[in-house]
Amino acid sequence: MNYNFIGDTGLLVSELCFGTMTFGGQDAGMWDQIGKLQQKEVNEMLSAVVDSGINFIDTANVYSYGQSEQLLGQGLIDLKVPRDEIVIATKVLARMNDKPNSTGLSRYHIFNSVEASLKRLQLDYVDILYVHGVDPATSLEETVRSLNDIVESGKVRYISICNWPAWMVAKAQAIAHYNGYHKFIGLQYYYAAISRDIEHELVPMAQDHNLAIFPWSPLAGGFLTGKFTREGADSGARRANFDFPPIDKEKAYDLVDVMGEIAKSHGASIAQVALAWVRQQPGITSTIIGAKTLDQLHANIASTEVQLTEADLDNIDKISPLPKQYPGWMVERQSAYRKL
Repeated sequence: MNYNFIGDTGLLVSELCFGTMTFGGQDAGMWDQIGKLQQKEVNEMLSAVVDSGINFIDTANVYSYGQSEQLLGQGLIDLKVPRDEIVIATKVLARMNDKPNSTGLSRYHIFNSVEASLKRLQLDYVDILYVHGVDPATSLEETVRSLNDIVESGKVRYISICNWPAWMVAKAQAIAHYNGYHKFIGLQYYYAAISRDIEHELVPMAQDHNLAIFPWSPLAGGFLTGKFTREGADSGARRANFDFPPIDKEKAYDLVDVMGEIAKSHGASIAQVALAWVRQQPGITSTIIGAKTLDQLHANIASTEVQLTEADLDNIDKISPLPKQYPGWMVERQSAYRKL
């Protein structure tokens, strides 16, 4: 397992991050479709994660409405994992109950949510707190100031962002900079070989601001596993019952065919090739993997042994890139005169 620095924080995290969205799921609506792992299975997963050298674990308050955090926290206690050897991230935003202030990025909800997460996790602090998305009802200034204060409280070590547009990330960093607040250190965004939207604005912005990128759903909700082809699909696969995130499926079938040939040449699986592709992209710090079974987990971890060649990457690039969007193509065209 290799380790990468998160921006200029000096904090090292493993090149793979273990995502816990499959923890819990019982009587939790849509989460029931994603995973139902309970404490015994959770502990087995966490043991394999720690043994592999992964030191970065991702959860969220909303995953199975708190069950994921509870199971993760208890698992770390059961396994006696030293607190200073693991980096734990959780999130704030989503609605947790029917009360009026149980959602959003207000100061009120951020502080209440962190307190509740710490109780479920049985921890004194979390290493990284993500804002899980946009809150259109709360000013950005209020959110950034509140996040600074939750870090100052000692209950959160670092702050990061999920699912914001690039302009909002840059504005938040400017607010933090000019007020002497703690800045965001990283971005968790959907990124897979079939879904490369973040390359248009977010990746260049992240590189300019020295922000780490932590891709979620690198297998596109399981589509890039080989379980989905034009000939049919595995009815037991998660995406067969929970068709998310959205993708261009015709293009994805073509990509699976190409990845299948690459996989054969490496003695690997299509999923391992898809994970290796994400890991090898510019700006990627730690790729979030998940699993329903130990076999899946071990296979995903083994993807770190796959190193795609330039020819492999070129073959994938013949299918997967998105057309450049305006003003990207105009910037490229107009900048040509400055190249020597």
